[in-house]
Amino acid sequence: MTSLAQAIRTFQNSGASRDEFLMLVDSALSADDTSPGRLLEILREEQARTPLPADLYAVVHRRIEQASLASHGANTDETRLQTSPGVLQQRSTPSSQFPPPARDFVMSDTDQVKEVGDTLNGRFVLEECLGVGGMGTVYKALDLRKLEASDRRPYIAIKVLNLQFRGNPKSLIALQREAKKAQALGHRNIVTVYDFDRDGPVVYLTMEYLSGKPLSRILRAPEFKGMPYAEALPIFTGMANALAYAHERGFVHCDFKPANVFLTDTGEVKVIDFGIARVFQRPEEETDATIFDPGSLGALTPAYASPEMLEHREPDPRDDIYALGCTTYELLTGRHPFDRVPATQARSSGLKPQRPEGLGTRQWRALRTSLAFEREARMPTVTRFLREFGGTEKHTGMPGAALKAAVSAGVLAVVAAGGYFYASSHRAVSPGQAAVSPEQAAAPPGQVATSSEKPATPPETVAAAPAAPAVPALSLATVAPVLASVPCSALVASVRNQALGVSGYLGRSYGTQKLRTTLSQIPGVANPAVQVQEVDDNKCDMLKLIAPYLTANRPATIQTRDRNTQLTEGQPLVVQITTPPYDSWVNIDYYQLDGSVVHLLPNARSRDNQAPPNYAATIGSAGDWIVSKPFGTEMIVLLVTPAALFDTARPDSESRGDYLPAVAKRLAEIANKFGRDKIAVDLVQIDTHPRKK
Repeated sequence: MTSLAQAIRTFQNSGASRDEFLMLVDSALSADDTSPGRLLEILREEQARTPLPADLYAVVHRRIEQASLASHGANTDETRLQTSPGVLQQRSTPSSQFPPPARDFVMSDTDQVKEVGDTLNGRFVLEECLGVGGMGTVYKALDLRKLEASDRRPYIAIKVLNLQFRGNPKSLIALQREAKKAQALGHRNIVTVYDFDRDGPVVYLTMEYLSGKPLSRILRAPEFKGMPYAEALPIFTGMANALAYAHERGFVHCDFKPANVFLTDTGEVKVIDFGIARVFQRPEEETDATIFDPGSLGALTPAYASPEMLEHREPDPRDDIYALGCTTYELLTGRHPFDRVPATQARSSGLKPQRPEGLGTRQWRALRTSLAFEREARMPTVTRFLREFGGTEKHTGMPGAALKAAVSAGVLAVVAAGGYFYASSHRAVSPGQAAVSPEQAAAPPGQVATSSEKPATPPETVAAAPAAPAVPALSLATVAPVLASVPCSALVASVRNQALGVSGYLGRSYGTQKLRTTLSQIPGVANPAVQVQEVDDNKCDMLKLIAPYLTANRPATIQTRDRNTQLTEGQPLVVQITTPPYDSWVNIDYYQLDGSVVHLLPNARSRDNQAPPNYAATIGSAGDWIVSKPFGTEMIVLLVTPAALFDTARPDSESRGDYLPAVAKRLAEIANKFGRDKIAVDLVQIDTHPRKK
């Protein structure tokens, strides 16, 4: 009798055709009484040893699923439907001789299954199978509309709902809820979800395309025996940051596991599949009951589900903490803390996890507490787990649960007028020129070098002439009121050895020469060094916004590549940014000639605008931002804050009259809470021109 493993190895070694291989698989499945959970494990093990083509892997996975006549085993990472506490639901096929239980969802022979090469809604061409999960199959897809628009990033990822979930009449509602919830979770460690739709009976979800591999593939590799704490910490940090962010917004993932953690080729950690996440009621607020609760699908993965989930209790963030603890333990040891036994069985059997080798006392205490079988004894929050296991203190009061990440690689996605633009690689950039705001002129010492020394008195002589009146020492306190009186400006001053320097931005109607004259009237000022950039007077409201936060040594910078600000139609726009030495939220706005503001980051397509300390990135180097109409002088403004600028998403484009007052009010609130010095600003002015004919 040919087993599934033998069929796969025969195909790999003999070079049999696809049809011959599938005949072997069908023969093996019909004669093998192994549980479907174990068959899926065998498939994954063989895949880790010698990978099948992704599309062929998906076909075999689907045949195992459709051929299943028995209940699901617990020993698998697949998401399962659960109909009653402790009872995993059966699925049936038309060939089954036993009638399905009353609450089963029966699949029809005519159920449509999408394959590589198929097209959804005449728009999305499925080009490659990226993975198969409990709720759906994920494909790399070509978006024909983006291709027609000459978008340089025409690929997206599509999750097509599996037959098991599609057979549930609430599946479309579940997918819509997933899209809505995921769109509300804009975090650099959570996959970006765009929308959901259906093509006849096929329902699917569109999301950002990621290049990399799921964490489960690493953990299931035969040679994997665990990784050192220092190597596992960045992965743990990314997972924990994502869950903490979701919990702070009232969501429990409910199916967290290694298969739902994606490691990108650029070193990012992305949590995926919030498909069955449920809203939990926090003590400080009241929530209205929702019409549809995706938890009614009873979906879970037994090996990572907490006892409370298996017992159908209300969701709680500590359910995710249990799953995070199991996943972290596997990262460190290469094995599940309870040998993949469901938590309720592990509890009744008195199983206890063994301390991983080389793990410190504090870290082990945090990990062991996360694996407690009782909620009350479990680590209370992911943030605390992150602090105690990671051994790194977190900024308090920040809404994003962002720690200093061990991996600072990342991808920023942005959108501007004329099309969607994506960040590609990242590299270090040089900091901008020094500046300080007039409102901070009298700030604590250290921000700007000042001198209060008086000129030395000349030595006395017998025939000395009457001494000239002493010139008062020049100070920032003297200069600040003068700068504040200059209309349409964002100016900063520095005083070194009684020499005044002023830099920043100034309205064109006032002009640099008039500024020099004004500064020269200050007692003690002679030949001030003025390095300002003149801007059109229609940008005065924007200068007023940034003036209070412009500082001498700018902790955050933005500039165009090679500092080229003269751009021609069809030329790519590439900008380089740096962020302060603390966790921050990055906001990039494009101030257009028509008086509107386009939010490059965050926006509807990319709400992930968190950055780790000292983050540097080159954005648009792949030619994703292309200069187009209208042409003239416009500005790109970088605004970096220690907390999210807005709790809810703003429209991709809005009038300056609506946006600036809202931003000014929010910046004042952040400054009062965190300090004005935690807000960083910078801008770059560009001139765009039509292509010469």
